[in-house]
Amino acid sequence: MAHEDKISELERRRAEALAMGGERKLEARRNAGVLNARERLEYLLDDGSFLEAGLHAYSIRPETREKSHADGKIAGYGKIEGRSAALVANDFTVLGASSSQVNMKKMGHMKKTARERRMPLVLLGESSGGRMPDRMGASGRATIGQDREEYRRSRDTPWVSTLMGQSYGSSTWYSVISDVVFARKGAVMAVTSPRVTSIAISQDISAEELGGWELHAKTTGLVDAAFDTDEEVLDAVKTYLSYMPSYAGEAPPRAAPGAVDDQEKLLDLVPETRRRVYDMRKVLNVIADQGSLFELKALFGRAFITAFARIEGRVVGFLANNPRFKAGAIDPDACDKAVSFIVLCDSFNIPLISMVDQPGFFIGVEGERKRAPGKIMNWMNALAQVTVPRFSVIVRKSFGQAYLNMGGGRNADEVLAWPMADLGFMEPRLAVNVLHGIKAEDDPERFEALAAELERDTEAWDLAGLYEAQYVIDPRETRAQLARLLEVYEGRQVGEHHLSNWPTTF
Repeated sequence: MAHEDKISELERRRAEALAMGGERKLEARRNAGVLNARERLEYLLDDGSFLEAGLHAYSIRPETREKSHADGKIAGYGKIEGRSAALVANDFTVLGASSSQVNMKKMGHMKKTARERRMPLVLLGESSGGRMPDRMGASGRATIGQDREEYRRSRDTPWVSTLMGQSYGSSTWYSVISDVVFARKGAVMAVTSPRVTSIAISQDISAEELGGWELHAKTTGLVDAAFDTDEEVLDAVKTYLSYMPSYAGEAPPRAAPGAVDDQEKLLDLVPETRRRVYDMRKVLNVIADQGSLFELKALFGRAFITAFARIEGRVVGFLANNPRFKAGAIDPDACDKAVSFIVLCDSFNIPLISMVDQPGFFIGVEGERKRAPGKIMNWMNALAQVTVPRFSVIVRKSFGQAYLNMGGGRNADEVLAWPMADLGFMEPRLAVNVLHGIKAEDDPERFEALAAELERDTEAWDLAGLYEAQYVIDPRETRAQLARLLEVYEGRQVGEHHLSNWPTTF
């Protein structure tokens, strides 16, 4: 065959593969307002930067070979805001993007290249699960599990997954071992489909009940944020990666210093009365460069905030109590949320800043049933292994054992306290009842005397006097002090990554 014929054959095969699952399926997605896999890559990547690997791959099974263009997973390399990334986009129009022997080789290649060439891995998920008999039949058993590290997550480079439709099988597995997961509202993530589940348990169950975005964003914490459209999900991927280094051996990218809010606002945002609630997010927004706060798991463990931000262009990770919910008390969900964020920041060299206003752990039967003691100690174990810079700012209350979880003792490199900081055992008037069995109405004079006694040695000055707080600062100085400390600690920002093999789910 002449060269021209070979080239013509190449063009024909390219066009065939790029047609994906056919115009009818692509039109249905357009009518539903949903991007197809190639459109998602085009939206996410810098113009003209995509280099596809495996365009001509197809199913190993003869009966599905002709309808398995690119074998349902589009893989390759591209640039996101100028930085290289490896990507896999599941093409649901081709055999439901089901996992097969061939397309899992493509995914393995992307994982290997991302690790060895030091670039993030982006997984755009939507999958019907394992393909049978290709992946799950007897012949499939000869290949499945042959790579014993297929599901190992060592955090050499950042991984980010999206849920953009039905996501079962590999889309589920790779989402839960990624660092973050962003979902389109309406997406579903579960072990297997509602139909299979309903048959297995002899009970009708809807996709939303089984694994809808609300379940995972609010209850399980497996989804970090959910959005209305594919485009918003992909924008979140871009934003997330802008805080991340390309690999674990380098510091996060530094941006130009952002605009600064009026620090006077801090005096109004935090009420003088410690029983009054407020939203700690507003405090973080004032301290950080304007517009830089990027929160993860906002709907899960709501008494606690985990968020990336920048201070003078430097990336930081905020761990913050939020008195707006449960008065800022730390419940088991908050523990899980804190640990996953600590692991993420330490793995990718992001300094941690604790913003403290907590009345202790949220105690009760429900917490004990959710293994609160174990989760509290998981947090302490993670803290003990952190090697990135850690700073703690005591805004108001820091009570009980939770003082240590929020950076007290040697769990922070530097402790800053606002003058209104309160380092008691618990709310003094409640503590009188707990410790002495006296209520205010029983003996008002003795009650007030005991409450006053319990308030002794609990102020910021007492902590600073013991050099347990290195600084007592005007709230309006917080941003400037943190910026200076980030500069002081810049030389040791790339950590030792003791937490890089920590389990990805809690």
